[in-house]
Amino acid sequence: MAKKPDVTKKFGEKRSAIVHAASVLINDTGVQATTLTKVARAIGLNATSVTYYFPRKDQLIVSVYAETIALLKSMAQEALAEDTLEKRIAKYVHLHVTLRERIRRGERGLMTALSEIRSLDQDQQDELLFAYREMVNEVRAFFGEPADETQRALFSARAHILIEAMLWWPVWSRRYSVLDFARVETKIVDILCFGIPATRGEWNPLPLEDGGWRTHEEVQPQQNDEFLRAATVMINERGYRGASVNRIAEALNVTKGSFYHHHDAKDDLVLECFQRSYDRLSKVQMAGRDVEGSYWTRLSSILNELLELQFFDPMPLLRTTALQALDSEHKTDVVMRSNRLARRFAGFLIDGWGDGSVRAVDPLVASQIIMSTLNGAYEARRWAARFDDPERAVETYLSVLSEGMLAERS
Repeated sequence: MAKKPDVTKKFGEKRSAIVHAASVLINDTGVQATTLTKVARAIGLNATSVTYYFPRKDQLIVSVYAETIALLKSMAQEALAEDTLEKRIAKYVHLHVTLRERIRRGERGLMTALSEIRSLDQDQQDELLFAYREMVNEVRAFFGEPADETQRALFSARAHILIEAMLWWPVWSRRYSVLDFARVETKIVDILCFGIPATRGEWNPLPLEDGGWRTHEEVQPQQNDEFLRAATVMINERGYRGASVNRIAEALNVTKGSFYHHHDAKDDLVLECFQRSYDRLSKVQMAGRDVEGSYWTRLSSILNELLELQFFDPMPLLRTTALQALDSEHKTDVVMRSNRLARRFAGFLIDGWGDGSVRAVDPLVASQIIMSTLNGAYEARRWAARFDDPERAVETYLSVLSEGMLAERS
């Protein structure tokens, strides 16, 4: 016997409320700390009521991720309907900015960080990753049908960077009033479409002398350094929950006791991973500040070095997605340091505008696009590995910043 329409509607509304409440909790505290009891409490239900809709927590988590990916895909499809590339990019950015505005104004909205998909059971993550790849294909279609493999690689990089920029937007949008969103939206589109340097396409980075940020195979690492490397790679690939103490210890062929000899808890290790990553990024920034040339040359040299770390170094920089699992106090500290590094990039841009090497872009907006481009680069490691020339991989990826997404490349 079919359900009555009002019963079906109530069921759908309550299920949607549960999914949205879980989304908020995952964004605030991560998957591990999100429980059915906390979700129930957030919407005034008891845990038994939630289990009627989702008998197990993992079913709820999968639904949250699936609905977020479906929303991302629908936004991409709506933007793809525009008749020019510039309009597609502008529409895609607009949809993400206005979604965040509606959420800020109190409308319930669903946009969950997807960092812990790979911590789910294989069948669950396979289904979600397939849906995610379909969404990526929609964004890649913004740029048209590639003429060859070189252009296919370029379009893939552009799509990846565009998606990463919009997934990072909810974090740094908090620094702006919704009254400023329309202006920020315009600046985001301008930077993504036309790049940063005054001379479009300029890319002449200078080599930086290693200041301790690279991994040298011939140097025997300390065991704590090995823990940091293994944890960074595992968190980047599997998320916080997927990077268990057991897995980290097994990757290094040591005991859990050895782990706890160096770290009181996994959270301490995550914080140390962030500290090490930000220390390395800061050292590269300061080394680039002292090279000869324009400020765009200096910034190019920094970006080139950081991309080489993300693409090819055994110890990449930690992705900011690990933020979810930290408590609010530590999360605030990590975001604050991230913003300081972004402001340093903004300083390079301001000085570059002064010496004529950088366009009159908004430096605060551009610095956040730089941060999301660097942060997302780890996910492009397999993409970069397909290039015969590593320098070409870095230059192709960063061409979004050096010439913009509208540039036609030979």
